[in-house]
Amino acid sequence: MAIRVDYRASLSLVGSVLKYLAVPLALPLVVALAYGESVAPFLVTMLVTVAVGGGLERLRPDPDIGAREGFLMVAATWLAVSLIGALPYLIEAYGLPGFVPASAPESTLRHPPNALFESMSGFTTTGATVLGEISLDAHGHGIMLWRQLTQWLGGMGIVVLAVAILPELSVGGAQLMDAEAPGPGIEKLTPRIAETARALWGAYLGFTVLEIVLLYGLHLAGMAPAMDVYNAVAHGLTTMPTGGFSPEARSIEAFSAAVQWLIIPFMIAAGTNFALFWHALTGDPKRLPGDSEFRFYVGAMAVLTGLVAAFLFVGNGIATFVPPGATYDSAYLSGVRATLIGNVEPALRHAAFQIVSLVTTTGYASIDFNAWGPSAQYLLLFAMFVGGSAGSTGGGIKVVRWYVILKSIRRELFTTAHPEAVRPVRLGGRTVDERAIRGIYAFTVLYLVLFFVATGLIFLDAGRVGLSLSVLEAMSAVAATLGNVGPGFGLVGPMGSYLDFSPESKVFMVALMWLGRLEILPVLVCLTPEYWRQ
Repeated sequence: MAIRVDYRASLSLVGSVLKYLAVPLALPLVVALAYGESVAPFLVTMLVTVAVGGGLERLRPDPDIGAREGFLMVAATWLAVSLIGALPYLIEAYGLPGFVPASAPESTLRHPPNALFESMSGFTTTGATVLGEISLDAHGHGIMLWRQLTQWLGGMGIVVLAVAILPELSVGGAQLMDAEAPGPGIEKLTPRIAETARALWGAYLGFTVLEIVLLYGLHLAGMAPAMDVYNAVAHGLTTMPTGGFSPEARSIEAFSAAVQWLIIPFMIAAGTNFALFWHALTGDPKRLPGDSEFRFYVGAMAVLTGLVAAFLFVGNGIATFVPPGATYDSAYLSGVRATLIGNVEPALRHAAFQIVSLVTTTGYASIDFNAWGPSAQYLLLFAMFVGGSAGSTGGGIKVVRWYVILKSIRRELFTTAHPEAVRPVRLGGRTVDERAIRGIYAFTVLYLVLFFVATGLIFLDAGRVGLSLSVLEAMSAVAATLGNVGPGFGLVGPMGSYLDFSPESKVFMVALMWLGRLEILPVLVCLTPEYWRQ
């Protein structure tokens, strides 16, 4: 079979991206030096990254890519950075001769599937973890900062960043960004695609810096005692990519109500189409509130928040007893009931925080929602499938797809009653192409089929290894990894982890996170024989 795809050109560009991954590794290296921790995980990974990247680059010194090579390059890049990104975890866990011994020789990241899971979860901004203990004492400041930095690099997109800063990707950059960017497509903001990539990353960087400053400002004002400089930077790096890798085991529950209220609007911004911010900053501020997708996105979160807050306020959305195997005890449950029932502000704050966190797929938790009742939990499960906006850092199915689906259903109902009518589906005043509508239906069906098949496989594998797992837990684990959400319910709840799953299930979930981040099709396309044929 003659191969049509110039895979050497694709791998050469993967090498270019990998080579420059050594630059951000310098940040956790400096932090590790400052705290007197081992620098081996980052120094060795920098050398490996440069060597592997440089070697791949030589495969095709002057690569020329088309659509096929673009799909392969994007899919391979995300897999390659996740494999390289696992090295610091493994080296930290094992240690190296001549360097300071690893801080946590018993670390759960000693096992390659665990290290790969943590790395893929970081770069895809999923936020699911297999750490046995989440603390700076167990893993050190450097390695924990690497977790957060992987999320920040993956948030706006590694390939989008590469297009912004690497001249060799200026040609074909639009195809690469379309293949990588979450959502049905990316809006070209400027005539040159590299300038568009820089504009998106500029807005992303600006929000990150602003959040870090405000979080630390709360600390200085005495409203957030636990939010020191390290925590402010760590949470700034993981909010805007909708990542959720907090260095605190209790996530945002470890911080004050002021911190929780402050993070909510930043999560909403992260789940918003960043192109709207660019328009707002360049003289068209009405574009943001006037955008139909944005209004639908905010409206959906407001309705879900109102419902959950009402359940919590009256106590109907909170468990009445501690079920077997719960990740909380009766004292915690009593505290939750005393805090939420009959109290407007806490009920509204926790409802808004969890709904926004799950809709935008950030995955932070302001409370252990495992202690909530079924009525509130099913609304949270539904929120996982909403997703962020197109052109945001959020995962999931995406708001714009649901919006178009609802409008097309309404159109079908109308034309059924009025067969002679011609009624196109409009989005933001523009007619949506019928081919685009079919694509949205195809993606949504494919997503849901993959979700149910994956749930069945995870559930069966849990039974094979003797892991007690309910159907809801299996569904939430798949929804959380495929949708790049992070936490689910029960075993994989906001204060739990994915550690107890078998290595096979973890590797399978790595694939789900990879598929979810690239919205399935760019990966599946590369696996079809037709893609490779002449």
